[in-house]
Amino acid sequence: MLVSRRSLLVSGAAATLACTVSPATAQVFTRPVRLVVPIAPGGIVDSVGRILATGLAGPLGQTVVVENRAGGGGVVGTDVVAKAAKDGHTLLVSDSAIVVNPFLLPSLPYDFAADLQVVGMISASPLVVAVGPNLPVTSLAEFVALARSRAEPVTFASPGAGTMTHLAAELFGRQQGLRMTAVPYRGVAAAFPDIIAGRVDCVFSSIAGARGLIADGRLRGLATTGAERSPLLAELPTMAEGGVPDFVVDIWLGLFAPTGVPETTLVALRQGLEAALRDPATVATFAQTGNAVVLSSRPEAIAFVRAEYERWRAIAAAQPRPTN
Repeated sequence: MLVSRRSLLVSGAAATLACTVSPATAQVFTRPVRLVVPIAPGGIVDSVGRILATGLAGPLGQTVVVENRAGGGGVVGTDVVAKAAKDGHTLLVSDSAIVVNPFLLPSLPYDFAADLQVVGMISASPLVVAVGPNLPVTSLAEFVALARSRAEPVTFASPGAGTMTHLAAELFGRQQGLRMTAVPYRGVAAAFPDIIAGRVDCVFSSIAGARGLIADGRLRGLATTGAERSPLLAELPTMAEGGVPDFVVDIWLGLFAPTGVPETTLVALRQGLEAALRDPATVATFAQTGNAVVLSSRPEAIAFVRAEYERWRAIAAAQPRPTN
């Protein structure tokens, strides 16, 4: 049976539990470990990667160096890891792009299922549904009613067809029977001025990105997409509380390695990852960015990634293919 998102998320209290790391763990790694982040600096994936690198250094007994290898919506960096030496010294931090890109890009330079393996989950963070201050809605139910009453589709800001912010909006539209049109931007932050001005109706944004604008009234938050309310926006209801049941979408991050890494090395990586995620300092730093650490067994993590692959198959496959 697949593990649920709710059971995967752990609180700061759980993260203080003792975690024993074998002395042999440090001996497995003989040089600095490369942690590839397949996007440019900035954003959740990069932030989580840097927090994790700091947390992993002690347990692994080596410096962990973050290497940003952006390009192709995550493809360039993922390919670097897929083709890296199978010794555990090159790892990948990735979000859902790793399971979505096989549907968006028919000619990937790697085989996701054959060339990469899950080490474990790292973190998860809900999104927030936000609109401009002049849109005449104050709740999720009012937004749905407005969208259904309009002759023209509702517009939403999208930083890319394979991103979780885009996919979440598409899923929302499908579940609610709404006509929604994506308006492309180079990033969610670039869309905020147009949403504030009313040129675009809504956005599914990371909480870290939108929180300040919601606090000062430039954006109006309607709901968050987690199973529970976000501590950073506790005043906002969840989607279920707002009248949209069975809608839980998190920006999740996982740690991946090339297929073929020896089992003893995988065990050492798992021990190091768990030690890092149980460190109260790591938990606290994640919490500041709206992320919760995710502690799960490796089989649970593998099952979760497979479930996400299947979950987004139909929606991702229906998106327009990039032309470059």
